[in-house]
Amino acid sequence: MPSVSVVMPVFNAQDTVGRAIRSILDQTLPDIQLVVVDDGSTDQSPQIVSAISDPRLLFLQENHQGVSRTSNTALQHATSKFIARMDADDFADPERLQLQLERLHEQDLDVVGSRIRITKPTGEGVPSMSRYEQWINQETIGHDEIMALRFVEFPLVNPTILARRKYFDLQFANNDFPEDYDLMLRAASLGMKFGKVNASLLEWTDGDQRLTRNDSRYSSDAFMACRRHHFHHDVLSGVETVDLWGSGKTGKLWFRWLRAIGLRVRRIIEVNPRKVGTSLDGVDVIHCDEMPISDGTVMVSAVGAMGARDMISKHAATRGYQMGEDLWFVA
Repeated sequence: MPSVSVVMPVFNAQDTVGRAIRSILDQTLPDIQLVVVDDGSTDQSPQIVSAISDPRLLFLQENHQGVSRTSNTALQHATSKFIARMDADDFADPERLQLQLERLHEQDLDVVGSRIRITKPTGEGVPSMSRYEQWINQETIGHDEIMALRFVEFPLVNPTILARRKYFDLQFANNDFPEDYDLMLRAASLGMKFGKVNASLLEWTDGDQRLTRNDSRYSSDAFMACRRHHFHHDVLSGVETVDLWGSGKTGKLWFRWLRAIGLRVRRIIEVNPRKVGTSLDGVDVIHCDEMPISDGTVMVSAVGAMGARDMISKHAATRGYQMGEDLWFVA
């Protein structure tokens, strides 16, 4: 049995798939299996993969069925207890699998990601993605922080994932949600433990053909629908009353949604003096300094300004709130 099985779906990736495969086969952890499944490519991808001769490489070809089903097909042929995900247009650092497997064992984790470098296909950085890259590459972030932040965005990206088989046994759903975010949220709700290697172990290519640029399942609306679905059925299960931090644009959207699913919003917390003392549909807006001590009621923080979450978590902690228990950040 190999130490790690790596699964890689491929669709029309002739310009990058050879490099992606080589980056896995050249890992410092040599005892691996690489399962590549071509999803009905119409370019030269199948020929490029077929030309690579390595006993650790298993290559399968299927009719076009989409990334979720293709990834699940690859998972069916993975033989290791530990499985890693890889995309055909990315590049893995030579130590990626070794460092992630070590971190998984050291901290008894179920799922491990890493920092990333977001680049254009030409290798240049992507200025428009710099804020997202900073978010993913937060320096000190462990399981508790990942859990508390998961309804903002998951602080791990799918092609960096290395996990115990039970994570991937949940399989990628084929629905209107982004399949990677949906899987991570389902695994989190089951109590799986997440972590990260604080090193950039993947070059994540942001090209025009990437699914996140072209598929409606990765639109902002799809991510929001996925986020709210899991937040509703996980954190808010059995909850009748919440407090809300933020009455700006994001806060108002969440306020309306919370009311629409039948929850009572008890109070709204603000730092903006122009909003303090007002009300939103009959709910009073109070200053954060007037916020009572936590009584266990869920606080939903819907503020996206740079640095705001750190300020809110510190201030809420003085009132007895704890991130991931009665304080949850959303976006």
